[in-house]
Amino acid sequence: MNLSPAAPAAPPASYYSRRPPRWLGRALLSGVVTVFAAIFVWRALGSLTSLIVNLIIALFLALAMEPMILWLVKHGWKRGAATATVLFSLLAAAAAVIALFGRMFLEQAGDLIRSLPSTYDSVTLWAEKQFDVVIPEMEDLQAQLLQDYGNEVASRALAIGTSVIGGLFAFATILLVSYYLAAAGPKFRASICGWLRPKNQTEVLRLWEITQIKISDYINSRVVLAAIASFFTGVFLTIIDIPYALPLALFTGVVSQFVPTIGTYIGGALPIVFALTGGSWQKAVMVLGFIILYQQVENMWLSPKISARALQMNPAVSFVVVLAFGAVFGALGAFLSLPVAATIQAVATTYLRRHELVDSHMLHDPAPGDSDGGEEESSDGAAEADESTAAAARATAHDSAADGRAQSEPPLPDRGTDGTRD
Repeated sequence: MNLSPAAPAAPPASYYSRRPPRWLGRALLSGVVTVFAAIFVWRALGSLTSLIVNLIIALFLALAMEPMILWLVKHGWKRGAATATVLFSLLAAAAAVIALFGRMFLEQAGDLIRSLPSTYDSVTLWAEKQFDVVIPEMEDLQAQLLQDYGNEVASRALAIGTSVIGGLFAFATILLVSYYLAAAGPKFRASICGWLRPKNQTEVLRLWEITQIKISDYINSRVVLAAIASFFTGVFLTIIDIPYALPLALFTGVVSQFVPTIGTYIGGALPIVFALTGGSWQKAVMVLGFIILYQQVENMWLSPKISARALQMNPAVSFVVVLAFGAVFGALGAFLSLPVAATIQAVATTYLRRHELVDSHMLHDPAPGDSDGGEEESSDGAAEADESTAAAARATAHDSAADGRAQSEPPLPDRGTDGTRD
């Protein structure tokens, strides 16, 4: 037997060492580098916000032109020539509209701006009479504006000039990027898919097709509906002799199509206000009636035919989406919110699984004449019917058994379907 002495126990580890752990320095260095990298990325994104917005607009424009480009390519055109033709055709159409109505629009817009003080006075006089409130005079507002911003006139004029130059540069950037994106077409998609596995390539191309269809359908349908609404509104306002018919009609058409749910009423409110300030409530009623009538015609006939393939969203959802994008990205974000939301909804509809609905009275409205307890009554009635049916079956089986016992013929070896010997 081994009687050697046991080895001495190791001293207990000290939990309070004077030396920091080896990983602490690397952790602190990684944390500092991460914080500085995040700050740099955040500031870089802030500086590149305008460029990112321009790229998004160019992408949307390229996707909107894709159906027209494909039509020309199918008829023998080369893709670069087809893209240039479509882009310059759109620019020529815009230039033609500006040439035809630009001077008239500018004149009426100038008159509209010059008439704002008198319009403001008329509205304030009516509001003071109707609601007994005191509204500041137009001269007081102008004096306040001059006092607040009068010392910055030169700097603001310089800022306006810089904004004009920046706007021209942004316009040129959007045209060039949209042309190159649309002209590249399949080559651009192939360059992206070349970095992906075959399975992922299929998913990316499917997502690209869904996005392209939804965005092009939405933008094209909205532009066509806005043009139709502006045309008929302008004709009607001209017929009933509403001043500044052209800018008011353009405002009504654009706002009614690109602001969901309440855009028609916001756009139609301005012509009604000018009709009222002209002292003719009859014309204001006529404008209101025209807006309501045109909205019904558009909802029942124009919109289903023009935007048949466009994705339809719940009006409340689309309105909240416009408000959210407008609050985060401004007016341009509000304009681009619906196609982005439509794309997200289309992707979710394509990739997310939907299940069959259960049979519940909460999923449909009750039929006319149904009471609150209709479901309990129907279930009780069904239970009573089942019970009576079972009782009748038991009685029939009992009678059949009694008849079988009363017969004199010997029983057959096989049994019938009712369980009694024939």
